Amino acid sequence: MKKISVFGLGYVGCVSAACLAAAGHEVIGVELYKDKVNMINKGNSPIVEPGLEELLAQVVNEGRLRATSSCMDAIRESYLAFLCVGTPGDGHGQLQLDALQRVCYEIGQALRGAARIFTVVVRSTVLPGTVRNVVHNALIAGAGEDFRPFLRVAVNPEFIREGTALKDFKHPPFTLIGSDDASTAALVHSIYSAIDAPFVETSVETAETVKYVCNTFHALKVAFANEIGDTCA
Repeated sequence: MKKISVFGLGYVGCVSAACLAAAGHEVIGVELYKDKVNMINKGNSPIVEPGLEELLAQVVNEGRLRATSSCMDAIRESYLAFLCVGTPGDGHGQLQLDALQRVCYEIGQALRGAARIFTVVVRSTVLPGTVRNVVHNALIAGAGEDFRPFLRVAVNPEFIREGTALKDFKHPPFTLIGSDDASTAALVHSIYSAIDAPFVETSVETAETVKYVCNTFHALKVAFANEIGDTCA
């Protein structure tokens, strides 16, 4: 059993938190909006996804999942954090990373003065180079340079679809871990030990790229199908 915090209880974060708790881990969800926090603590789902409300009710009642708005509390009670913060595009197609940077800085502040290894795993979809140049820097800015030897960072992109999210979490096409440290990759891999899927370990930037390539290929298939439909019509 691992003590895990999940930051951002939107679609990906809520599904991830529930499934990780169902796998036997002790999970703390962190969300800015207190309405979501209250719903999850009552075992209610803040999103519409088949089977999720029943799963949330089960893991909350069993004491394996709770939600909070306090970053400090979550970091104090965990040693690994999944970041599932939204990274929407702006009007020009550029990713908005403000929320991700803010969460990383707050996590860093919660770790300031600590002398323990802490692992941050990014599940948010980000462009190659974001984890190394944005996430890592924001964490150190919050925690201070003294924490640099204790910080571990990895990328673990999600491949879940709305409507089949629980099934996709349990049966992904593969589990992808991007890390520059073998022990960090092994730690993340151990969290998914109950999932029967190929395990792929890459560098941080490669994992970020693979997620974008997969998203782009899915969009390409939809666009191709639409063009064929128009041609046939």
